[in-house]
Amino acid sequence: MQVSLLATAMNAMSMLLIPVGVGGAGFVLLNEVSARARRRARLSDDGQPGAPGSGAPPELGVLATAAEGVKRIGARIAIQDPSQISALRNRLVQAGFFSREAVTLYLGARAVALALATGATLLVLPWAIAGGGGMGATLTAALFATVALLGPDQVLKARITARAREYRDGFPDLLDLLVASVEAGLSLDAAVSRITVELTRRYPNLATHLQLLALELRAGRSRKEVWSQLADRLGIDEARSFATMLRQSEELGTSLGDTLKVFADEMRTKRMLRAEAKALALPAKLVVPLILFIFPCLLGVLMLPAAFKISQVFGNH
Repeated sequence: MQVSLLATAMNAMSMLLIPVGVGGAGFVLLNEVSARARRRARLSDDGQPGAPGSGAPPELGVLATAAEGVKRIGARIAIQDPSQISALRNRLVQAGFFSREAVTLYLGARAVALALATGATLLVLPWAIAGGGGMGATLTAALFATVALLGPDQVLKARITARAREYRDGFPDLLDLLVASVEAGLSLDAAVSRITVELTRRYPNLATHLQLLALELRAGRSRKEVWSQLADRLGIDEARSFATMLRQSEELGTSLGDTLKVFADEMRTKRMLRAEAKALALPAKLVVPLILFIFPCLLGVLMLPAAFKISQVFGNH
């Protein structure tokens, strides 16, 4: 009896202390972040009374403070593990994040998500200790941990996959426009600047990368280096093959128009083959929804009238 009373008291104590500890840690963290933001505001010109931007809405100030805190956390993580920064920056560029602070924001967001998942797990823990949660509390904690660990990576991977699909679909059109522009007498650099405007509506993300390429060419970088950087930013095999083809054509002195025409035909053939592969894979993908949704409905429509007649016959007897 005394053991059960002691266990009940310990459970009640843990249910009280864990939320208090989590709340206290969160209060200390927010207080430290706000104190640092106030110190920076005092030291900067924008924080002086009457300075431009001092009348910003309080919501924007809170968001800016939170973003600054996330960037600080990400900067500390980046300093601790600098070996993966280059690969992570390349992935973020492929996902469409071109800012210099994208790496620190991403690392900080991952750390904040993990901290929030840990806090949520600690809040669920008393429910599991008290015996009221059981398997539900365990599954909830596992869900929090899974979302925190895999959520940011999966979001980044989904953006990279969606943009890679757009790049692959738009690359044959890009090459066709390049062939038409080069055959009309434009140079390759001028053709890139010209077709960027044409691709903006249909493939806006690809057009953004072409704008960056045109700016790099105007800045004086070599053509081989610029197209290689474009291939790395796009992250698709077609762009890498195109960069290799341009380098070989420049080194060997072959005709750029003929080379572009052959490569454009090859890219168009590859796009048609991808479409045919998707069409051939469609029947296999339809098997699962056919079995789960269509077949039971069809079986019910066919069997229910017969079952109703049989029930009437046996009911009359």
